[in-house]
Amino acid sequence: MSTALTARERMLGRLRASAPASPDAVDVIDAAIDSHYQARRAASPQSPRQHIAAMQAALRAAHADVDCVSMDAWPALLAQRLDAHGVRRLLLDADSREGLALRTALPAGVETLSFERPLAQWKSELFDTVEAGFTVARSGIAASGSLVIAPDAATPRTVSLAPPLHICLVYASTLHADLHAAARAERWADGMPANLVLVSGPSKTSDIQQTLAYGAHGPRWLWVLIIDDLSAHEGGQP
Repeated sequence: MSTALTARERMLGRLRASAPASPDAVDVIDAAIDSHYQARRAASPQSPRQHIAAMQAALRAAHADVDCVSMDAWPALLAQRLDAHGVRRLLLDADSREGLALRTALPAGVETLSFERPLAQWKSELFDTVEAGFTVARSGIAASGSLVIAPDAATPRTVSLAPPLHICLVYASTLHADLHAAARAERWADGMPANLVLVSGPSKTSDIQQTLAYGAHGPRWLWVLIIDDLSAHEGGQP
């Protein structure tokens, strides 16, 4: 029988032989990463208003529709757009503050549904008849135009994945300059949700001929509403 080690065995042997990094070494690495991103942000500082502009530009470059609206105006604007788009069944968290505001503004022809049943009981109905899903982002990353979504029981990942139209609301006061700033400000190192999702545009894929197609593995359209609440937060996120 051959005693030669496989590539996998050699790799595992090297990993076992490697001593784990000491806590001091980890702190040094973390400090170097922090210093790099802090210096980069200091070299090109952005105001909260500039975070909004950067977020809009990045999302539009990824073929998302973006509006920046006031806290009072967004429900009526979204209701009008949903009606014009022909949406008749909308999935949302009806008990959330934003869900209640949107339901009040919707025309009578738009039916709202909540994620109250196990998926297996209404999977066909969800995928065949629900035209849009509405979520509220935990925060946003301006540099990449990414929405940080933390799904929960009332708004599971399916809400932003299954319907062909995903609508996401994000507050301007929660926008971060970059991913590092988001991770630090929200203390991700202290414990992240089990399912933290980053959305940076509608679903897209391309075949071997590099033909780009939207909606193959998720929503074909992404609408983002950036709610301008900066004045209510004393200038917004630093």
